[in-house]
Amino acid sequence: MLELRHLRYFVAVAEERNFTRAAERLHIAQPPLSRQIQQLEEFLGVVLIEKGSRPLRLTEAGQFFLAHAKPLLDQVRDLKTMTQRVGKLERTINAGFVASTLYGLLPDIIRRYRERHPQVEVVLHEMTTIEQMKALKEGRIDVGFGRLKSEDPSIRRILLREERMIVALYPGHRLAAGEAPLRLVDLVQETLLVYPSTPRPSFADQVLALFSEANLTPDHVVEVRELQIAMGLVAAEQGLSIVPASVQGMHHRNVVYRQIEDKHAFSPIFFSVRHMDRTPELEQMLAVIYDIYDDYALPHTKQSL
Repeated sequence: MLELRHLRYFVAVAEERNFTRAAERLHIAQPPLSRQIQQLEEFLGVVLIEKGSRPLRLTEAGQFFLAHAKPLLDQVRDLKTMTQRVGKLERTINAGFVASTLYGLLPDIIRRYRERHPQVEVVLHEMTTIEQMKALKEGRIDVGFGRLKSEDPSIRRILLREERMIVALYPGHRLAAGEAPLRLVDLVQETLLVYPSTPRPSFADQVLALFSEANLTPDHVVEVRELQIAMGLVAAEQGLSIVPASVQGMHHRNVVYRQIEDKHAFSPIFFSVRHMDRTPELEQMLAVIYDIYDDYALPHTKQSL
């Protein structure tokens, strides 16, 4: 009989490519783990792992089984998390967000959602897009607001809108004055502050890709840990930074902003949830987002979960 533990054990062995490490990850002894994998192969009537391979290698059948086992485990985990949330009398939504969205419309979204649905508690967690993907799959958050494009079959990602990128400079910078948008070529000889330095890929890679698509390479790139540090260094005249337009909401007295001429200078904002999650709270939050976008006349395409 095929059981969920067989899937969980096989995925651990396949990902670790080693029975000892997989046993440690699963907190079981190695001999019982080996027996479970043997039982799985006997039940399926096929060999999943090449015998004697070092490091461990999957057969063609093993690769096929792994590709389908992982989404099944994700669905089971999602079902558990969603059922637990629906079963609670006091509903809670844990939302992950990247720092730059806090200076845009995210506060308006959360405020209006709480006004319309006071019975639901919303808890915010600052984390990068990569961290949000992991937290969603582990059930630590229910929705993520991020900027990074990524593909994961267990995560549903809805593009909310594309936000303009702009340049942040200190007031005395040679490029600070003027009304005309700056060109990327104007920036290549400047010290470019990008964030976050880890984990990668991140918004930093979006900025660097912008130059790469224009066949340009910045002379001096400095990676910093987070947005607030980048802006502090800009104010301290240590360089310039390319940021989403919503960062203007920080109102830093020693930072000025200029538009970018490049037509590709946009950063997406994604609404990310677990693939199967269709709970009313998330549908309601998406509706609030679209209402606010309509109020501000922001271009967007409406989608449902």
